[in-house]
Amino acid sequence: ADFDAKKKRKVAEIYQALNSDPIDVAALRRMAISEGGLLTDEIRRKVWPKLLSVNTDDLPPLPAGKELREDNKDYQQVLLDVRRSLRRFPPGMPDDQREGLQEELIDIILHVLKRNPQLHYYQGYHDIVVTFLLVVGDRLATALVEKLSTHHLRDFMDQTMDNTKHILNYLMPIIDQVNPEVHDFMQSAEVGTIFALSWLITWFGHVLSDFRHVVRLYDFFLACHPLMPIYFAAVIVLHREQEVLDCECDMASVHHLLSQIPQDLPYESLISKAGDLFVQFPPSELAKEAAQAAQAERTAASTFKDFELASVQQRPDTVLRQRFRERLRGEEQLRGEERTKSILTKPRTNRFVKLAVMGLTVALGAAALAVVKSALEWAPKFELQIFP
Repeated sequence: ADFDAKKKRKVAEIYQALNSDPIDVAALRRMAISEGGLLTDEIRRKVWPKLLSVNTDDLPPLPAGKELREDNKDYQQVLLDVRRSLRRFPPGMPDDQREGLQEELIDIILHVLKRNPQLHYYQGYHDIVVTFLLVVGDRLATALVEKLSTHHLRDFMDQTMDNTKHILNYLMPIIDQVNPEVHDFMQSAEVGTIFALSWLITWFGHVLSDFRHVVRLYDFFLACHPLMPIYFAAVIVLHREQEVLDCECDMASVHHLLSQIPQDLPYESLISKAGDLFVQFPPSELAKEAAQAAQAERTAASTFKDFELASVQQRPDTVLRQRFRERLRGEEQLRGEERTKSILTKPRTNRFVKLAVMGLTVALGAAALAVVKSALEWAPKFELQIFP
């Protein structure tokens, strides 16, 4: 009963924020982040547009599917991906209803790409779009996805994967701030960050089987900074600390362990932890380490081709291991000495101060996060600052 009372109170607060004039978007962000997120799809239909500042009174009509498909360079790939997306639809849904939704899904994707020629389709994009389609229906989904694609997802939709790689490079510095032992273990295993690629570019839609968990995360990500999914990825790895450290310290084993995402994660506590980490270690502080990671990657590990190959197959172990062997033979001794030196001299002092602050931000939790600049204000300037 206590839970129901809390839920009722939250629903009332959400409607109060929606009905105030002007709409209290900061309060809606807080509601989307705090425990339980936005609670129901009915509420999501009202709040998601506000979080993305999309005007629902003025939605353009959808063009007819036929003309979209006729000479569209992405059509075949989108069609393949959408056909494979069966498991993203509710299990009991009748076939004809699902097939109708799959047609709508193809149209939404082609429509957004046609109107924004600067955006490039990537495999996994449909996993994000289908989530919106199932929650808000096709017209509203089209408007929301278009806004999202030009903001939060913008970096994944470049012609190359360079910016996506940049974002993945934030993963290890976050882990390092919280748990140097896990970080160093992963570095020694040379596992890289590709295991988190599909998490990041589908906002976990592709890897979580329970739709309720997916929409709960979308509430959270829509209310936050575009880099929040990478903080959430870090929190999942940190949550599995014991499994990671018990694993064989080699690339194949660690990659295999991490790419299988457990379905019974404690989402609420992980969400609040990701929020706390964002407040304590904002992207601007991690940018330098992320850039260094990129430098190291260029010299040692993957060229773009490998990355592309690996991301398509999600089985990068062999490709990367081969590359490592070839590249490292020459530099082995020199780098070995340098690496020992850098591990010994790595400054670890301010971490302890920061962890003492931890209790504080946990208490503030979502409120602290809501103060963080809203996602959309960041977008274009933010790319320039962070991605040198």
